[in-house]
Amino acid sequence: MFKSSLLRQVSRASTTAIRPPTSAFAAASPCSTTTPLRLFTTSPSQKDKKPLDPTEQLTTAGEPGASEHEGRFARTDESFTFEHPDEPNMPSSAPVQGRGGFHFRRTLATFTLEDKVGLVTGGARGLGLVMSQALHLSGADVAIVDLNKEEAQKQAQNLMDTFRAENPGADHVPQVTAHYCDVANPDSVTACINECIAAHGKLDHLVTSAGFTENFDAISYPYDRMQKLWGVNVDGTYLFATGVARHLLERKSPGSIVFIGSMSGAIVNVPQPQAPYNAAKAAVRHLGASLAVEWAHAGIRVNTISPGYMLTALTKKILDDNPELAHKWTSLIPVGKMGRPEDLMGAVTFLLSEASGYVTGAELRVDGGYTVT
Repeated sequence: MFKSSLLRQVSRASTTAIRPPTSAFAAASPCSTTTPLRLFTTSPSQKDKKPLDPTEQLTTAGEPGASEHEGRFARTDESFTFEHPDEPNMPSSAPVQGRGGFHFRRTLATFTLEDKVGLVTGGARGLGLVMSQALHLSGADVAIVDLNKEEAQKQAQNLMDTFRAENPGADHVPQVTAHYCDVANPDSVTACINECIAAHGKLDHLVTSAGFTENFDAISYPYDRMQKLWGVNVDGTYLFATGVARHLLERKSPGSIVFIGSMSGAIVNVPQPQAPYNAAKAAVRHLGASLAVEWAHAGIRVNTISPGYMLTALTKKILDDNPELAHKWTSLIPVGKMGRPEDLMGAVTFLLSEASGYVTGAELRVDGGYTVT
């Protein structure tokens, strides 16, 4: 019935005489009728139009650079240079305060991380510290791994003290331990994972937050620093992921791994040049997808969180030295502001917990809409 009806409609359309257009718009419109249609426009009539000044033309058909506006906010600027500070010059971070209330099972039960052990690389500062706190507040024991063990020890104690202060009714405070590791060194990674297992008895979750960025134009970027950047961001992610997965496979236990990528793995940041970092984060994103497929049979899930511009202690330091950079960044973010590190707490808890049990190989962008414009 449907087929014969469709054939009748096609036949009717092909034999119907074409009515002459009643207006220029109607002639071009498939919706032409016998009633004249009027084109709605806010443009002045042709006789009122003035030729555009060459400097006002919004086209690239003429000479490049005809307008100062062309591409001005979509290019890198070599004047923006930033070298990652040495460890003694890194600003310290503080646990998120004022969250208050009894935290155990205060959300859906599937979001809990109770009786689990999570390892967080780069967990002593910035986003890594917030990730460590998110795991801890959700009931997990946490192994903070960092290049600066003293800072890791301080933050481990801070997290437990903060938990006690904000959860006076808790009869158990999840344990937080501190461990040293050079994440780009295979032997250091193996020793660190073994130490974390010895301290907690097992590992269930991994968050790879160790990473850094620097801003140099690609031609001037020192090769040894590029190797270091890739070593921490890419090699470190790979080494910890495979090390923890090996432990989970030996235990025949499911687990969840979250890579901390960046929106830079999908877009090109402006105005600061950072090609090696962008490429490294793209590698992290695709590594996560690839490992998710490879380990799916064992119940090991791998997902990636890609933050946008986050106002960490280090970012504040950079923007204090380059205040105009903050205006450039926020002008490109639809929500009009940078993110807070604590905006990632719910995301990492969701991806580690059973609440995301059918989510693997995914990328969750937390960027205020930056990458969708």
